[in-house]
Amino acid sequence: MANFEDIESAREFFYKDKYAVMTGVTLDELTEDEAICSLEITDDHKNAYGGVMGGVMFTLADFTFAVLSNQIHQLTVAQQVDIHYLSAPKGEKLIAKATCRKNGRTSSIINVDISDDTGRDVAQFIGTGFKL
Repeated sequence: MANFEDIESAREFFYKDKYAVMTGVTLDELTEDEAICSLEITDDHKNAYGGVMGGVMFTLADFTFAVLSNQIHQLTVAQQVDIHYLSAPKGEKLIAKATCRKNGRTSSIINVDISDDTGRDVAQFIGTGFKL
């Protein structure tokens, strides 16, 4: 059962996450078992070498994880997360897609795959959510 009536109520709730919103993360799609968020890449997201900072990708993945895990069970907090950076983004936008791999009594496992708008896989995030 979904915790948010519609995507607008989820946006209203999660847009209180000021850091992610300031970074430029948007909630694009939400169902009972999937969340999609994105971020338009700007110069503010780049490191001294001109690449997208890992923390930007982590923030996008963490936000997407939070949206889906709290759609499944409110209140859920991150217990452990792991991120693997696969490739440098080449496009102008990052897209994160969260799916639930396990929905247990006290925890959930959420996979978040991040790609850019060229279809390039750039990161994989796996989060364990603890259900409060």
